[in-house]
Amino acid sequence: MRGDGRLVALNSYENRVYQIWLETPAQFGAIVVAKFYRPMRWTTEAILEEHSFTAELAEREIPVVCPLAFKGETLHSFEGYQFSVTPRLSGRPPELDNTDTLTWMGRFIGRIHAVGALRPFAHRPSISVESFGVEPRQYLLDNDFIPSDLRPAWESVSAMAIEHIRHAFERAGEYKTVRLHGDCHASNVIWNSGPHFVDFDDCRMGPAVQDLWMMLSGDRTAMSQQMRAIVAGYEDFCEFDDTELQLIEALRTLRLIHYSGWIAKRWLDPAFPAAFPWFNTQRYWQDRVLELREQISAMQEPAIGLNGAL
Repeated sequence: MRGDGRLVALNSYENRVYQIWLETPAQFGAIVVAKFYRPMRWTTEAILEEHSFTAELAEREIPVVCPLAFKGETLHSFEGYQFSVTPRLSGRPPELDNTDTLTWMGRFIGRIHAVGALRPFAHRPSISVESFGVEPRQYLLDNDFIPSDLRPAWESVSAMAIEHIRHAFERAGEYKTVRLHGDCHASNVIWNSGPHFVDFDDCRMGPAVQDLWMMLSGDRTAMSQQMRAIVAGYEDFCEFDDTELQLIEALRTLRLIHYSGWIAKRWLDPAFPAAFPWFNTQRYWQDRVLELREQISAMQEPAIGLNGAL
């Protein structure tokens, strides 16, 4: 493919993603999206496993955007950088305040998980308390990201939060893990005559509810109603284990800790201080302390249920 010189950087921080116009339109259109992977984040085997998963979903006519193959290869390299090319898909974010939209989303996530349950990933990790909580917490402490006057408070509240996360996983007991999208929020869904799922860069093994809870918002009553709509669609294709509702606030807390660690680990990348100027300020860490205290309270409440509370 030969570009015509027009190139636009898209909103991505983990990788470098560009929309590129082609000199001669191809069968998949006149515009493509090129993703250049952050070096040393994933192994080649892990990236190819992501590509294989999306291809497996596409073969079953599940609306995902997967890399194009050239001479049988979906992953390419140039001067040490690995990249893939996908068709460009236009659309809008889903309207998650609409019950019918939530049910529609649940239906397609159920289809994704039905395929994801067929076999495990061999080269991609699982969501765990250690990788999403303990490790990023320790990185932040070891590298002195927390201001000295706030360090005792954050260190204490983050340790307490991880303890409550462990308790939540213990209450949930044994649960089934499947291959997940992993980062299934509204920005990774393009609505175009229905949902199309993009960016499987964070796909991994984990509980099904990981791909559901990020669509919830509002108070407990609202989240219960939203979850009921999602599960109604989900169970058209895949059974949902209600005990996983115990994990919603624990997974939300893990994501908050992981997010701070994710920014910190990439702070030397010039794109990050420019994009997150508020990170590592006094106010930022004050807010994180309050946020974790709120999450500890949320994890101590009964889990939301499909008809109220469990």
